Amino acid sequence: MGLGDLVQKAVYLGIGVASYAGEKAGEKLTELRSQVQKLADEMVERGEMNADEARRFVDDMVQKAQQQQPTVTSEQSRPAEPRKIEILDDDEPTPASTSVDDMRQQVADLQEELRRLRRD
Repeated sequence: MGLGDLVQKAVYLGIGVASYAGEKAGEKLTELRSQVQKLADEMVERGEMNADEARRFVDDMVQKAQQQQPTVTSEQSRPAEPRKIEILDDDEPTPASTSVDDMRQQVADLQEELRRLRRD
């Protein structure tokens, strides 16, 4: 499998995930609308609100639910620059281990200097 195939599959995966998320959000909004409509119908039957108030109530609830959903634009989802990837060989010391080794050497040097100063 070449790099081009891998990139193409990654793009298709991203599109698929975005499509699936959109479908799920649509399903949830439809489910919410039906539940709110059922509640509004019950309130109309009990005389707690009239049909116009019920319609506005349902519309307001669905609108509030849509506003609370996080919207991700293509600019927000993309980082400003590509992420840097560093490939290390097993034989090469990592920057963290190098700095630890340097610190250990500095401590050893300071200890040796302290011993020398005590002797003098």
